[in-house]
Amino acid sequence: MTVKLNIGVLVSGNGSNLQSIIDSLEAGRIDARISCVISNNATAYALERAKRHNISAFHIDQRAFPSREAFDNEVVVLLRQHSVQLVALAGFNRIVTPVLLDPFPESVVNIHPALLPAFPGRHAQRQALQHGVKITGCTVHFVDRGTDSGPIIIQAAVPAYDTDTEETLAARILVEEHIIYPQAIQLFAEGRLSLRGRTVIIEPPPASGLLEADS
Repeated sequence: MTVKLNIGVLVSGNGSNLQSIIDSLEAGRIDARISCVISNNATAYALERAKRHNISAFHIDQRAFPSREAFDNEVVVLLRQHSVQLVALAGFNRIVTPVLLDPFPESVVNIHPALLPAFPGRHAQRQALQHGVKITGCTVHFVDRGTDSGPIIIQAAVPAYDTDTEETLAARILVEEHIIYPQAIQLFAEGRLSLRGRTVIIEPPPASGLLEADS
């Protein structure tokens, strides 16, 4: 497969979404490569996942910088050194600033465990349960200067049960996250995404109107 896209992945924790991207790359479902993985957490297991797949992995200590902007500038330097074209946030626990967004216009994506615009920010599963919703899910979106407010690329719905805890609901949502994040990245890699106002247009559209789950 011809490589068309260099991806930089920003992580803070376990990195299960990073792993789903890696698995999809290795299975030939994404026409791209991960050129680097960057974490603000030295003990993030995501860094170990990257190393196991011979992906360049870096820790940048956020405590060494006087501001979010200074930290983001260091991240941008590293992303540029690795010729990154798409920045994927995968469990990155920092709010990114324009210092990171501006060099990558319409090229920073995130996955959130709710059907945005419902339940942005932290503890989305807790918010969903507190509101008694019957359907929730996950969203891949472009990152803008707000909190989980960017244009929506793909969403997947997940039932919420009366017996759910945050943990059981989160686990059910995570299954869908692992499906739709690689799909969204492949759409970007194929050049099929464009913006019309706040609406993300997929061209050509999926034949059924829905994206197929990975097998």
